[in-house]
Amino acid sequence: MSCTSCSSSIDGLPLGCKNNGACASGSCDKMNVFDWLANMSIPNGQKPFDIVEVRFKNGRKGFFKNSKELQLCIGDVIAVEASPGHDIGVVSLTGELVKIQMRKKESLMRNEEVRQVYRKANEKDIEIWTVARNKEKEVQRKSRLIISRLGLKMKLSDVEYQGDGNKATFYYTADERVDFRQLIRELAGTFSLRVEMKQVGLRQEASRLGGIGSCGRELCCSTWLTDFRSVSTSAARYQQLSLNPQKLAGQCGKLKCCLNYELDSYMDALKTIPKTNIWLQTEKGPAIFQKMDIFMGWMWYAYKENPVTWHKLTVNQTNQIIQLNKKNTKATSLEEYALELEFEVTETSNFADVVGQDSLTRFDKPKFKRKRKKNNKRNFKDNRKNLQKKNKSE
Repeated sequence: MSCTSCSSSIDGLPLGCKNNGACASGSCDKMNVFDWLANMSIPNGQKPFDIVEVRFKNGRKGFFKNSKELQLCIGDVIAVEASPGHDIGVVSLTGELVKIQMRKKESLMRNEEVRQVYRKANEKDIEIWTVARNKEKEVQRKSRLIISRLGLKMKLSDVEYQGDGNKATFYYTADERVDFRQLIRELAGTFSLRVEMKQVGLRQEASRLGGIGSCGRELCCSTWLTDFRSVSTSAARYQQLSLNPQKLAGQCGKLKCCLNYELDSYMDALKTIPKTNIWLQTEKGPAIFQKMDIFMGWMWYAYKENPVTWHKLTVNQTNQIIQLNKKNTKATSLEEYALELEFEVTETSNFADVVGQDSLTRFDKPKFKRKRKKNNKRNFKDNRKNLQKKNKSE
């Protein structure tokens, strides 16, 4: 997404605002919420909702109570309560929509208290905040060196400084239980701050860091996806996908979340398709299922004795053969049903090329330039030889 403050080059290509998540309009950040109640006024005698949603680094959000009744708008930089000290964040949502957001995250907020909003951030607060944010990459690099020196089996994925610069949260992933007591001592002594270690899952790590998926777009978990539902291999089986872990896994190493998006439509389409473990009994022998096209309604079968040659049938034709087999009668052969299908396709395809626009290269001109050049060179050589012979004879 882009905003009006993003510049562009002479050719019209967008250069980006390069604010690194601190855009004034808030349209270049992760997990944005559109306030569709912003232009509506509050009924008379009703006070605005006193809790605001505040956004921090990498899409982390929290809810804070505006007990001092400050006039806050989306995009304001404010100082909020932290433990200990204060933190700096950006207001991402105000008003009645905050209630809906709190209802969605009710399970995460049961054990947490709603903290207070202190004030709008002044120049000194913002200066300390930016200095602390600029230290994060260097602190992350040195922390990884300390972890490797201590021999801990953990991966440090991100470091987030608190707004006052007195505390830092280290996000890490690990397969086993890690004893990082010595690590905390060294980190606190090296960087002179309070250290908090927070373990996250592989999906949470991918959502914090972001990236580009195999589809060419930004990761869903870092842009709009708020909950991580379990994805099983049965979702790939229902969609007739090959169980290749390299293709089915996302950047987090787990199965892609997008496997669940189209699963319902596949399940609805599979209701009319017969089971694939049923063999078709014909006079030429039993036929075994090979593959199918779910939305086109095509199924391929092959004889058990000749599995190389496949025969394409429709779902209706397959159901007809199954009904015949239930009556203890065998179908004549798969070739008859395949011929009926081919006859129907040829009848419908007679009018496909009425205008004659099926060829993509119909406007391409033949290229004879190279041949002409070669012929010109040959003629020039022949003429030159003839002239030399004439000169010699004279």
